[in-house]
Amino acid sequence: MTANQEKLLSFFQELLYIRLVEEKICDLYPGQEMRCPVHISIGQEATAVGVCLNITSQDMVFSNHRSHGHYLAKGGDLDRFFAELYGKNSGCSKGRGGSMHLVDLSVGFMGATAIVSGTIPVAVGAALTLSIKNARDIVVVFLGDGAVEEGVFYESINFAKLKNLPILFFCENNFYSVYTHINDRQPKRKIIDLAKCHGVDCYEVDGNDVIDVYETTGQAITKIRNGGGPAFIEAATYRWREHCGPNFDNNIGYRTEEEFLSWKRNDPINQLKEKLLANNILNPDKIAVITEMINKKIDEAVKFAKSSPYPDKSELNKYIYAE
Repeated sequence: MTANQEKLLSFFQELLYIRLVEEKICDLYPGQEMRCPVHISIGQEATAVGVCLNITSQDMVFSNHRSHGHYLAKGGDLDRFFAELYGKNSGCSKGRGGSMHLVDLSVGFMGATAIVSGTIPVAVGAALTLSIKNARDIVVVFLGDGAVEEGVFYESINFAKLKNLPILFFCENNFYSVYTHINDRQPKRKIIDLAKCHGVDCYEVDGNDVIDVYETTGQAITKIRNGGGPAFIEAATYRWREHCGPNFDNNIGYRTEEEFLSWKRNDPINQLKEKLLANNILNPDKIAVITEMINKKIDEAVKFAKSSPYPDKSELNKYIYAE
């Protein structure tokens, strides 16, 4: 562990924060007050934290349908996050977007969409703008393994290399596109090899090891900021819950219980916790204090969301693109 104690504790706190927020969503969702689909990232927290603790609020992040962890790790406001899930006017997208369409320009979270690969070309366009302005800021775009099966991914990464743009393509490979394993969708090859064909710097990380993600991403970002052009990172990770919704779905047969349990044993939070306990950086009392603090913050955010007003019908045509 090369990161200092303060940094390691911040890793743990951020991982636990995202986990507890999403577990609260899973608890509340059956109440039918959140009327948007939710794509839970429990099990994948290390990628969001490892990347976003390397960047500033001026750096831009683009995300996809499984965006909660990315938004929270980027510094998104928890009150506005829950308000958005409840469709309230105080939400980060003013209640118009829900879980899959989070936007918060104040922290550089430029948006998430449900369209597979939909944010990739937009992110490249943002990187082109930064390049033209000679800015030191960068763009990060999170994508899943299914996104590399869309033609726009190749067009975008090719253009980014051609123009030497300041962008990091970060692929969270959780092996499933909805219910179909990558082995049933692609020939036997690594995703990273597809990116290498475009001449960009490529890295492979353990997506459940936040230290590995943080350190490797830091190397890539340093080079990008210094004019090194685009980079691509593939992170192997795994979602615990169903593709869309708060439940577990191993019973429907697209993945085995054994596979699920093998990944669960590599829980990114427990991995880090055990390292910190072994090195006397963390202890049970400190864990309890951190957990209580986070849960209090979550409860206050839920209360804020539930007590906030819905958008007024007079604003039905505001904040939308229209001819």
